[in-house]
Amino acid sequence: MNKKEILKQIGKNIQNIRKQKGYTQETFSELMNVSWSYVAKIESGILNLTIGKITEIAEYLNADINDLLDIK
Repeated sequence: MNKKEILKQIGKNIQNIRKQKGYTQETFSELMNVSWSYVAKIESGILNLTIGKITEIAEYLNADINDLLDIK
């Protein structure tokens, strides 16, 4: 897998967990105190997230970081 594919997979993982928790992109962005477009860019794999940001997202989602980083 190349970098772009990995970022897309992590974004999809975040999106799936967010949806399982019942958050829309808008409500999740409000929870994180970021713009809706920022969440959209994360989920589409456009942003290159740091481990710190991934950890923060996992905390907001009350999810295991391994689930966010699960690369298939």
